[in-house]
Amino acid sequence: MNKIENILKQHTLAALQHLYEATVAPDKILVSETKKEFEGDLTIVVFPFVKMARKKPEMVGEELGAYLKEHVAQIADFNVIKGFLNLVISDTYWLDVFNHILADDGYGQLPATNKKVVLEYIGPNTNKPLHLGHLRNMFVGNAVANILAAYGHEVHKVNIYNDRGIAVCKSMIAWQLTAEGATPERTGMKSDHFVGKYYVKFDEMYNAEVAKLVAKGMSTEEAKKDAPILKAAYDLLRKWEEGDEATIALWKQMNQWVYDGFNTTYKSLGIDYEKAYKESEFYKSGKSMVIEGLEKNLFYQKEDKTIMVDLTEEKLDHKVLLRSDDTSIYITQDMGVAQQRYEDYKMDTSIYVVGDEQEYHFKVLKAILHKMGKPYAKGIYHLSYGMVDLPSGKMKSREGTVVDADDLVQTMLQTAADHTKNLGQTEGFDDATAKELYDTIGLGALKYFILKVNAKKRMLFNPQESIDFLGHTGPFVQYSHARIQSILRKYEGDYQCTFQLDALHPIEKKLVMMHYKYPEVIQEAAQNYDPSTIANYAFYLAKFFNKFWAELPILNNETEEMNAFRVAMCFTTGKIIKSAMQLLGIKVPDRM
Repeated sequence: MNKIENILKQHTLAALQHLYEATVAPDKILVSETKKEFEGDLTIVVFPFVKMARKKPEMVGEELGAYLKEHVAQIADFNVIKGFLNLVISDTYWLDVFNHILADDGYGQLPATNKKVVLEYIGPNTNKPLHLGHLRNMFVGNAVANILAAYGHEVHKVNIYNDRGIAVCKSMIAWQLTAEGATPERTGMKSDHFVGKYYVKFDEMYNAEVAKLVAKGMSTEEAKKDAPILKAAYDLLRKWEEGDEATIALWKQMNQWVYDGFNTTYKSLGIDYEKAYKESEFYKSGKSMVIEGLEKNLFYQKEDKTIMVDLTEEKLDHKVLLRSDDTSIYITQDMGVAQQRYEDYKMDTSIYVVGDEQEYHFKVLKAILHKMGKPYAKGIYHLSYGMVDLPSGKMKSREGTVVDADDLVQTMLQTAADHTKNLGQTEGFDDATAKELYDTIGLGALKYFILKVNAKKRMLFNPQESIDFLGHTGPFVQYSHARIQSILRKYEGDYQCTFQLDALHPIEKKLVMMHYKYPEVIQEAAQNYDPSTIANYAFYLAKFFNKFWAELPILNNETEEMNAFRVAMCFTTGKIIKSAMQLLGIKVPDRM
């Protein structure tokens, strides 16, 4: 069906031509929802037309309103407040909108754009378990991928593993020195936590060695460089680069332990991806690209053999691409991965979901690839996100004070169970059904609380606040959906039909208008890569539904047609809430 905004724009163009013999660009006609303190549904801003009309804004509004009311059947009335023309759209139009939404099983899915997007997210190191920061990365990345798919893009989710380097070797050397052959199976530890234990152990041993050297008279700076365990870790890194069989075997084993642990966490969180790229597989191809750029005089080499790129014209800096000893750095690896990814997918856009501390890194990566003439350079986009804090403070991985992702998830599930039991929300549930509900509420609370905040903002996550059934939370939205399903179970009539009513109650009209906005909300969220747009829409839709439920009878109206219509309104609201929450990666229960 034709959107009313498009109809209004077309007729406004005709009105300006008829009334003032003026031609304007369509983008000069601004149509927005009328502010709640004024009568009307949609508002046209008339200030841009004042000069061409040579009349006061109020007069332009009156003349334009009169023309539109005469020529647009959907307009029931209008009023003018200064330079704003407020239009009352007929109930007939909104009822047609509602019937269309009711009949559309895929409502919210936009037409295909024929654009291909690759979204890289998660990106953990293989020397420790996932933490709270990774949760924000995963939830934002997964939600953005879902939203872009609903917008009509072809989306491919991929992962990147930083699986080599000194940090990984620190876990390896600590295991060699202290584990005495221990394994996750023998200790009963989750395998990524097992490896992370040795990363923390390394730091403990390193600090102890530094302290001993300082006590013997060495400066702190010298001691930090001369600590035996650090030298051993670098020696292990050299052995890895030389292909030493025993070192490679240990590296593969410890990385596999981490992958197994990660996969368990991904599954519990509903996180997936098509393909994983590994740093160890691309640092060499990245080095080849650097040599290619040097041969084409795009880069330059210093006397000590360091290869660099001059990005001062791009208002960046001189950036090292290969060290003097021919070893690569992160940017080298990312060049190789970017090239391979383009060969794999031929994407239009590459989205990197990475913390905001890496903003400079991705500006450099994009500038280098653009300098090299790579066709995918212009499509690189860094979707940065801010740090997540807990009331207890910041996280430090190597000190073992990280907020572990698995521990936090278990805390949320237990909190959800306790809170739900206390409210009596699981009476009559068997144990398995109750546990499924606790998991749905706990994960929903965690994901929603993180996603309702714009990803670029630093945020404070409060587990207790996130689980509140009455606040701006996931459980509130979930409970609203469950309330709708309860109504649908009670009603025995047919609500899947076309409705013809004489008029809509103002609350009904407002609810239909909120339904109507859903595709527009998806478009806004997709264009801004912002899941919080969807999260906040879902909350306000659920909140307004509860007003509808509280103030209007649903099953006890004077006519059966009105019962069916209001049940149908419950159905469409539930359908949209479920769709919106699915875009966020959140399940909604049918019973609570």
